[in-house]
Amino acid sequence: MSKYTVHQIKIDFHVTEQICRFVYVYIIEGKSLYLIDSGVFGCEKQIIDYLNTIGRSVSEIRGIFLTHAHPDHIGSAAWFQEHTGCKIYTSEGEKRWIEDIDLEFRERPIPNFYRLAGRSSRVDVVVRDGDVIKPEGGMEIQVRRTAGHSSDGISYLLEDSLFIGDAVPVRGDIPIFIDEREIRKTLSILGEMQDVNVFYPAWDQTYSKEMMKRKLFEADELINLLKKTVIELDNPENAGERKSISELVDAVCDRLKMPMLKANPLFQTTIACLR
Repeated sequence: MSKYTVHQIKIDFHVTEQICRFVYVYIIEGKSLYLIDSGVFGCEKQIIDYLNTIGRSVSEIRGIFLTHAHPDHIGSAAWFQEHTGCKIYTSEGEKRWIEDIDLEFRERPIPNFYRLAGRSSRVDVVVRDGDVIKPEGGMEIQVRRTAGHSSDGISYLLEDSLFIGDAVPVRGDIPIFIDEREIRKTLSILGEMQDVNVFYPAWDQTYSKEMMKRKLFEADELINLLKKTVIELDNPENAGERKSISELVDAVCDRLKMPMLKANPLFQTTIACLR
């Protein structure tokens, strides 16, 4: 039986007035408290209110383990760091955006970026694949590199539970990844982790081992479908002159009946990495 309790908090937010999204923040409850990701800017009140319902205090937060640097994962990290003195953990590749959100906005602009990302925070501990972190006596958190959705994304393993952030594309949602080779490698890594019984994603429900197998299969199918469609539509022999990225995205969306993704800059990045 686990010595630790995992709490899942659903954080709703708006990218635009029309686009409502959500992200899951996880609290690991041990002697102290630890967050897996921190949600969007301003969600600290929701997290604090939840802590009050379980009889714990925000002052007990000792660490924030960031899976990657996207706004819906880092938004309240600076607030918690300032008010609790907790340490922030992440990878070297994600650190550059976490510590300089202006740089992230220049390189990955999205609507309402600053309303979601808040402000820059200081990374206290840079972690790498295979590292073992011991934030308190008896607790060991192992680091696994699971990139592809972001440049240097990571997952955190506690006992038989793995917190995977946005590492796995979900069928029916926006497929967002920036590197085809890395995302395929990540799916393979996750599929080979036999000692994990519970998977905690940031943009979907909790997965059992069996459910994770299905999700990995579906993610692989989705990537293959997108890749096949891009190759067919971007082949000059079939379609004449090679398309611009915006033309290619429109064509892919029309072929796959996903018109709502045409204006999404993040889906453009996905299609660009599959060319």
